[in-house]
Amino acid sequence: MAKRHKMKEPALTCRTEVLVRFSDVDAMKVAWHGSYVAYLEDGREAFGIAFPKGLGYADYFSSGYVAPVVSLNINYKQSLRCGDVAIVEVRYIPTDAAKIIFEYIIYRKADMAVMATAETIQVFTTYEGEMQYTCPEFYTEWKNKWLKK
Repeated sequence: MAKRHKMKEPALTCRTEVLVRFSDVDAMKVAWHGSYVAYLEDGREAFGIAFPKGLGYADYFSSGYVAPVVSLNINYKQSLRCGDVAIVEVRYIPTDAAKIIFEYIIYRKADMAVMATAETIQVFTTYEGEMQYTCPEFYTEWKNKWLKK
């Protein structure tokens, strides 16, 4: 199992709301564990909109790269239910490596209880799947714009 580090102070944070739909719940009438992966994706998409010109999926593609998730860790704390509104907080964790690290906290909006915490790591590859070991230029430019040193 991957070594889990404690949540670090994020450089950039974004929150988005997600409605837990009937199609998200399982036979126990709680959000199916796999639905949380989609909520993380919703959070990453909102982050790309909030901090544009670098971490949106169109930005990767137009620069000749993709950024697949290579690591996903979710810790479930409580259960979301159909009709709940979740707040997905996405925290960008800076690194000098050619990867993107996000940490997440999923809250239930009604009482701000923590429902889950998570982390994803994405790496850069070309369309052909060639791993990039240095940061692509567009990503370096994005970091220079948004990260205040």
